[in-house]
Amino acid sequence: MVGIRLSRHGAKKRPFYHIVVTDRRNKRNGRFIERLGFYNPIATGGEQPLKLALDRVDYWLGQGAQPSERVRQLIRRRRMEGDLAAKAAEEAAAAKEAPEEEAAAEETAAEEVAAETAPAEEFEADEASAEEAVAEEAPAEESAVEEGAEADAEPAAETGEAE
Repeated sequence: MVGIRLSRHGAKKRPFYHIVVTDRRNKRNGRFIERLGFYNPIATGGEQPLKLALDRVDYWLGQGAQPSERVRQLIRRRRMEGDLAAKAAEEAAAAKEAPEEEAAAEETAAEEVAAETAPAEEFEADEASAEEAVAEEAPAEESAVEEGAEADAEPAAETGEAE
């Protein structure tokens, strides 16, 4: 059976662990299949306490490897750190885009104000042109009505003559 566990290295009283995939029957520090990362429980200052290749961990877990309790905790911690780092990166990107979005929002607001005033001006111009069009149509309608009245009168005159 394949497992994921810690392999101890480092000096006396200064432990340092490699996270390895190994056959469970092998010794603690014996032969291993693949090294996935390391864990330094006494990391200080700028030292990195945990490094783990999560893509390879997922691969081996998919193959049926059983992690030890401590390795399971380390994997969980690493995933949480990755999630927090991803969220921080998203927030930083959002903070960087926020001023750009605010500027874009101000521009669109200015465009909307301009668009609102422009239709009012166009509306006044449309009213004036509509009044002119009505004035032009009115004489044409009157002449059409007059022509219709004359046409009605002519048939009546013709009918009167025919009788």
